[in-house]
Amino acid sequence: MTKVVVIGAGQAAASLVARLRSKGFDGDISVFGDEPQPPYQRPPLSKAYLLGDMALERLFLRPETFYEQNAVEMRTGAAVDSVDRAAKTISVSGENINYDHLVFCTGSAPRRLPSAIGGDLKGVFVVRSLADVDDMAPHCKDGARVLIVGGGYIGLEAAAVASKLGLKVTLVEAADRILQRVAAPETSSFFRDLHTAHGVDLREGCGLEKLTGDGQVSGAELTDGTCLDVDFVIVGVGITPGDALAETAGIKTENGIKVNAQGQTSDHSIWAAGDCASFPNNGVQMRLESVGNAVDMGELVADNIMGADRNYTAKPWFWSDQYDVKLQIAGLNTGYDRVVVRDSGDGVRSHWYYAGTTLLAVDAMNDPRGYMVGKRLIEAGKSPAAELVADSKTDLKALLKA
Repeated sequence: MTKVVVIGAGQAAASLVARLRSKGFDGDISVFGDEPQPPYQRPPLSKAYLLGDMALERLFLRPETFYEQNAVEMRTGAAVDSVDRAAKTISVSGENINYDHLVFCTGSAPRRLPSAIGGDLKGVFVVRSLADVDDMAPHCKDGARVLIVGGGYIGLEAAAVASKLGLKVTLVEAADRILQRVAAPETSSFFRDLHTAHGVDLREGCGLEKLTGDGQVSGAELTDGTCLDVDFVIVGVGITPGDALAETAGIKTENGIKVNAQGQTSDHSIWAAGDCASFPNNGVQMRLESVGNAVDMGELVADNIMGADRNYTAKPWFWSDQYDVKLQIAGLNTGYDRVVVRDSGDGVRSHWYYAGTTLLAVDAMNDPRGYMVGKRLIEAGKSPAAELVADSKTDLKALLKA
């Protein structure tokens, strides 16, 4: 009987095992996760869960009974120590487990501040796991002073929640503007104004020199010479792919675990899906850090384990919730040379990224129609005239029929 072993118990793993069973796979399935919980949603951790609006059980992607009912061995709190490709086994706490197909769904890990600048002081947090947020929650008291390092989406979402909880929030971004790596100046400006309006002390072009404190963080020195008193710190300076175990096993890596268009690694008995995997797209290897990608890749690998011989076509989409604004993003803006702004009034706004006359991506703020139409246009390879998009009187849905 064929045995599938999955390393990692996140979104990609949950999607993969559900797909296998729904497609009639009758072999053995075992999942090994190093956290004590079954697969759960990560996006709500720093939002609804931290705010107390979502109970722990609602985070779970599937009820715990799902895995037992579908004959999926879910081993939580079980970190995999090594992979022996020749023997086709993994080692977990001295136990060797055989596999026919091995799938890495090892996700990604947050970058942490170096200990040399105070990164190992107590009260310095990242936002990635339930444990991270549970450790942070007691510090989120009305009036507490929090420093957020990093002006990407993680940092901005943390700032929004902290502000809603009544904390005094300072956010520093070393780059010239927030979201500089991922969004146009127009989108940066929109969210800068939003956070400033909610009382966030947002400092761009200003980095962290070092954190200070006697065991517990109590202060921060910034690159502009400012010294701040802080009660705790949230670090949002990016993530790195979880590829160390694969690399040690001799699997090829390239900005993550390198896979082909079907999700196979350099060892054709081994696959990878989700944040940890880099896949071919338009001639280059790329990674996507999103729920949608984890779901799609998990299902792709499941299909191909069962012989579908299906190639991956990425359909990038992302979202971010900040205060009363829901940002939805479709496509990838890499290579854009202009941004078309569509302002429909009443806080409904979208930014459309073009390279010449080709539509690449859309940032939609409280504009679900703009997001939906933009996503469908991009996936269909259609590029409406920029002047039509910019005109708020244009019926966006009509653009789909053009």
